[in-house]
Amino acid sequence: MNDTNPDRTTHFGNRDVPEADKAGLVQGVFTSVASRYDVMNDVMSVGVHRLWKDAMMDWLAPRPGQRLLDVAGGTGDIAFRFLKRAPRAEAMVLDLTASMLEAGRTRAEAEAMAGRIDWIVGDAMALPFEDNSFDVYTISFGIRNVTRIADALSEAYRVLRPGGRLMVLEFSQIPNDALQWAYDKYSYNVIPRMGEVIANDRDSYQYLVESIRKFPDQETFAAMIREAGFGQVKYRNLSFGIAALHSGWKL
Repeated sequence: MNDTNPDRTTHFGNRDVPEADKAGLVQGVFTSVASRYDVMNDVMSVGVHRLWKDAMMDWLAPRPGQRLLDVAGGTGDIAFRFLKRAPRAEAMVLDLTASMLEAGRTRAEAEAMAGRIDWIVGDAMALPFEDNSFDVYTISFGIRNVTRIADALSEAYRVLRPGGRLMVLEFSQIPNDALQWAYDKYSYNVIPRMGEVIANDRDSYQYLVESIRKFPDQETFAAMIREAGFGQVKYRNLSFGIAALHSGWKL
């Protein structure tokens, strides 16, 4: 699946860059912010990202014995939540950035769940797993950073077992122009400054804000999930559409 064309370009925030360069640029961003990533998530969202992730688990309804693949899983937020709700379940956390995975391994939950969770460096567009390997595929605030989203969705479909479920949590678009304008003002003016103060890294958080605006709206992304082969595709807006949950099934 990973057939990056050196002549094609894609966006990195508001910049156009060669497709072949994007993964390295994204990896640089998350290497830079890894040690402060969880703190910054709390500050940027005033802690609301925790409620969004709990809502994801509520809709997902993890079951005992399931095998989860959490892509762009970084510090393990989703995997830990999943395993706490599903006895005898197992989780694989895959991320492009080794330092994000290392930050996850050092969390208190990781020690308690050491026998149920594995950490692997890998690319969402070329997953190092056999077909039909997982019951659940999740990706939380990561798919907008993938160079070719359609390839990542195709890989998700490939590695899921028949009857398996995809669930994506991502920043989205507010279906109200006035609220979207206010949110954009906050995002562009406040979040990069927070990054500078808390993580000493304004540029990475400027990219994160810009990447949100480049991501497809809810209906467009739902159509992309259907095109990858998934059925029963639905979505739910969170916090007026600041974020959205998309769900699909490999039927």
